[in-house]
Parts: sequence; structure tokens; C-alpha cells
Amino acid sequence: MSAEDDTPVEGPFEIPLTGDLDLHPFLPREIPSLVEEYVRACRERGVLRLRLAHGRGRGVQRAAVRRTLASMSEVVSFSDAPPEAGGWGATVVIVSARGTSSVL
Repeated sequence: MSAEDDTPVEGPFEIPLTGDLDLHPFLPREIPSLVEEYVRACRERGVLRLRLAHGRGRGVQRAAVRRTLASMSEVVSFSDAPPEAGGWGATVVIVSARGTSSVL
């Protein structure tokens, strides 16, 4: 969405690598690849603790996020965010440092 008139933005755009990503503006089909790209880009920048806000709802987005995270070797762990950071409406992710992997 553009800041001026809330119309969708066409084409790629840059997402800040702060470790905090709100997934609400994205289409469900975009979530798996977005999560993969975001986790890897944050890891490259040394951001190793992430918070992915997917919302509470029926848990469909949460499940898609967690399936994606479970398939990534660089993800050490993930869990519900603490209540003050979104509770089960967000997932906290710990990523291994660059050059290491969580696979033994």
C-alpha cells in the first residue's frame, strides 16, 4: 500500500530488516517465500532474533509460517511470542549465526 492513498503497491519493494515483520499486508500465497527470504536476509545482516506477526484468527497463517520455519536449517527454534509481543498471534524465531546451522 502506498502511504498517500492506501492503494496496493505494484512490483517488488524493500522490507526493512529490523527483525520484526508484520505479515498482515501480504497474500497467503506469498507468506512461505516471504518468510524464507526475510529469515535469510536478516541472518545475513546478523539479525538473529525475529518476530513474525501473523495474527490470531483461525491459525492458518501461523501454521504456514511454522511449516516454513521448520523446513529451514538456519532456524534454531521458534515459539509463540510473549503476551506483550503478540502472544500466539506472533512467532519468535531464533536463527543460527551465519556460517553455522541448527542441523547436527
